[in-house]
Amino acid sequence: MSDLLNYIDFSKQSLLVSACSIAFNPLFWNIVARQEYHNKILTKLFGGQPRTACYALAATIFSLGLVRDWLYKTAISEQATHPLLLTPYSQAAAYTLIAFGNVLVVTSTWALGITGTFLGDYFGILMDEMVTGFPFNVTGAPMYWGSTMSFLGTALLFGKPAGLLLTAEVLLVYIVALRYEDPFTAGIYAKREREREAAKSGKKQK
Repeated sequence: MSDLLNYIDFSKQSLLVSACSIAFNPLFWNIVARQEYHNKILTKLFGGQPRTACYALAATIFSLGLVRDWLYKTAISEQATHPLLLTPYSQAAAYTLIAFGNVLVVTSTWALGITGTFLGDYFGILMDEMVTGFPFNVTGAPMYWGSTMSFLGTALLFGKPAGLLLTAEVLLVYIVALRYEDPFTAGIYAKREREREAAKSGKKQK
């Protein structure tokens, strides 16, 4: 581990910028989404159209993701390469991780749709039922784990210990994000079920 750290130049500004971008993105969308849920700020900005507001947030998150990925690749391109990360086994692992990571990201987006993927439930756009097919029968957060796999694969592909360090940060921020997102999202759907039950009870009483 110490040998790998010796290959990381912490004085490079690009490394710090990439690390900040990785931390910023989930923080941004969680803060914005919760503000939307409680105060409907984006919906109000878009003339009371929650779906349009959700699409705008989706475009913003997607764009920030592209910037984050570019900053990551820029950062590791300025870092030293470790020869042990360029072995045939490491390279095979790199391509495998990138391939499976992209499969998880693409299929989860396909299964959920734009609003399901990009926090539509915070806008009141709820799915009819939970998605349980692939890739959600493999992992509960395929978008996050797929993205992490792609970061790791890219670090191995270019043989960059700095990429491994930044990937560890990606994993950490996603784990923290899930600790906040999962209970909150579950609460949104639990509230809907309570409202449905209350409506059914009201109809029966009539």
